[in-house]
Formats: sequence, structure tokens, C-alpha cells
Amino acid sequence: MDREQEEMQFLGFFGIIKESIKIIFTWRKIFSQITVALIFPLSLIFLAYIEISDLLFGKISQDELKLNGAEADTPKYNKLLDLVTSDLIELWLFKAAYLVLYLIFSLLSTSAVVYTIACVYTSQSITFGRVMSVVPKVWKRLMVTFVWSFFVVFVYNVLTFVVVYLLIVLIQSFAAVLALLIILFIVYFSGLVYITVIWHLAAVISVLEDTYGIQAMFKSKNLIKGKMGVSAALFLLLIIGSVVIQTVFNNLAANGSGSGFARLGVAILCFLLLFKWILFSLVVQTVIYFLCKSYHHENIDKLALADHLEVYLLAGYVPLKSQDLQLEQVAV
Repeated sequence: MDREQEEMQFLGFFGIIKESIKIIFTWRKIFSQITVALIFPLSLIFLAYIEISDLLFGKISQDELKLNGAEADTPKYNKLLDLVTSDLIELWLFKAAYLVLYLIFSLLSTSAVVYTIACVYTSQSITFGRVMSVVPKVWKRLMVTFVWSFFVVFVYNVLTFVVVYLLIVLIQSFAAVLALLIILFIVYFSGLVYITVIWHLAAVISVLEDTYGIQAMFKSKNLIKGKMGVSAALFLLLIIGSVVIQTVFNNLAANGSGSGFARLGVAILCFLLLFKWILFSLVVQTVIYFLCKSYHHENIDKLALADHLEVYLLAGYVPLKSQDLQLEQVAV
């Protein structure tokens, strides 16, 4: 990242994409190592979840059909009932295991990429061993931030459900309810994108500053001001890309009707696209952090940030104070 921070604020939608791709290709060796160690497993976990979930749902559907066709309170019915219950328990245990593994590798990948780009930005020597030694010390901070973001999304969804329920109950006109639901959906989706942007920026803050958890989300909310439009557009692009890859894999590989060879080819292609897209997404969200810092004229002292990164390698982690990370406001 050889671009001066004062110039970062002028990056637009395509400028951020270009800068992110440039970083990946310039430091392709270290990013390739991070990808193999962390993003490969993350991608495999995600695609395997789709495939195995489809198989488990298919098994449950078949057993439920047999159960519905059996006479109640017979040995056969009781046996099928036990089988369906066992299938459901197996499904929920699988989902729980998937969420734990996906969350762990997602946080580890984020920690590794953000730390690596910060080292690049400060011209620090960076090796794969150094990154992997630092990552376990960082991801716990990210976990706290994630828990808070999950709580915010949960409350947001509950409030939305309550509003929808009240609309349906209190308004008798179907046309009016439909119109209000369409407006509410647009507002809900916009809010969800906003929360997503806040969370991803808060994740970077949790690694590079002394703030994490709900404080990181509040700081992210203030930092994103003025760059919300371009940030939201980029995150929409990243979300759409992920959805497209998932849809192709689900329809043509997991549930495809073609030959096994063709389905395998589609699965491999989706895997290749997915891990590249995840790496690109993580780099983009880190570049957005530096963009927002530059826009608010909060220049980062490279020496202070370098010292902050070095502390991760010491026996104990002592977070760098925000005032050490941010220099005085730069005159416009």
C-alpha cells in the first residue's frame, strides 16, 4: 500500500477495487499462504454445509413421508417417529458444528488479512509465521465485536417482526398492508446493509485499535460518515457475488441434474471463485478503513501503528491507545 494516506480519501468505488486487487497481487505470496491455511477451510466448510444440509433435509423429508403414511400408535409408526426425531437432532447438531467452525475460521481469516495489510501499510517485515503467531491473540477481540453485532441484528429483526405483525393485525386493507410491507422491506434491507457495513468496519477497528465490542461499533458508525454510499455499494457487490456463487453451487452442483463429472466441475469452480472472493472481500473492508480515516483527516502515525503491531508479538498484548494511533487532524 504505497499510496499516501492523504490520497486515500479520494478513492471511489472502482478506486477501492483497484487498490484492493493491487495489494493482493503485490503481496500474493503471503496472501496465498493465508488463503491455504485459513480461507481454504472456510470455503470448504461453507460449500460442504450446503451439500450436507441438502442431503439431511432430503432424508428428513423421506422419513416424514413414510411417517405420514403409517398408522398411528403402531410399532412401525413409533419407529419412524424416533427416526425423524433422530434426523432432526442430527441436523441441528450439524448446524451448530458448522456455525462454530465457520465463525472460528471467519474471525481468524479476518484477523490475518487485516494484520497483514497493516504491516504492509507500515512497511513492516511480514512472514506467514509471524501472521499465524499473532492471529490467536487478535480473534478473541473480534469475537466480542461479533457477539455485539449479532445482538444488534437480533434486536433489529425482532423489532421488524413486531412492526410487520402490528401492520397485519391493525390494518384491514390488503392493498394498504402490501404497500406498507414493500416500503418496510426496502427500509429493512437498507438498515441491514448499514449494520453489515458497521460490523465489518468495526472488525478492522478491533484489530488495529484499542477499541472492540460495542465501542468499536459506535466508532465504526462515526467513522463511516461521509463514505457510507461507496461503502454500502461495495458491500452490496460483495454480498451479491457471494449469493451468486452459492446459488450456482446449490443449483448446479448440490442439486444439479447433470452428470457427476459436470457437477464436480461446477463444485470445483465455485470453490475457486469463493475463496478468491472471500480474500478480496476482507482486503476491501480493510482498505475502506484507511479510506474513512483519510476522509476524516485522521492520519495514522505509521510508527505508532508499527509499534502496536509489534506488541502483538510480545509476551503480553497491551492495546495501543487511540490517541497514539491517530495524529492530529490534518488541515483540509
